[in-house]
Amino acid sequence: MDILLVSIGAFLMIVGILGSFLPVLPGVPISWLGLLMLYLAPSVPMNYWFLGITLIFAALIYGLNYIIPAMGTKRFGGSRSGMIGATLGLVAGIIAPIPLGIIIGPFIGAFIGEIINKSDRKSALKAAFGSFIGFLASSFMEFIVALGFALLYIWKVWEFREVIF
Repeated sequence: MDILLVSIGAFLMIVGILGSFLPVLPGVPISWLGLLMLYLAPSVPMNYWFLGITLIFAALIYGLNYIIPAMGTKRFGGSRSGMIGATLGLVAGIIAPIPLGIIIGPFIGAFIGEIINKSDRKSALKAAFGSFIGFLASSFMEFIVALGFALLYIWKVWEFREVIF
């Protein structure tokens, strides 16, 4: 049972790291599930503090993943309408069955939000670019955290290797 749960956890860690770049998969929550699988193994003692802190961190990063593109829009001169447009575009990009929808969605949403706010096309395009930069920043942040979770996973497996295997 230990080897099965550790293997599932390792698979979830790999999927979580890939999910930080693939917009369809929530990378950090999947990586956290990999940590959970490790601690569900009977030979590994349960550490509720570790799991609780990493769960809070995963939820925080997951939430920031939706907020940062809107913040990028504001940083590059976007208005509240552009921020709302970027957020709605991100949600539409997730739902839309088009390739790269999660990248294109915030960009188009911020652009439309700025045009509705009666901005000229140049400032609307600048705000949309800020949304794109925000998306890249949030993806990089998610990758770093998923990689950190994977390193924690490897460390814990190494720590309990004699009991697990």
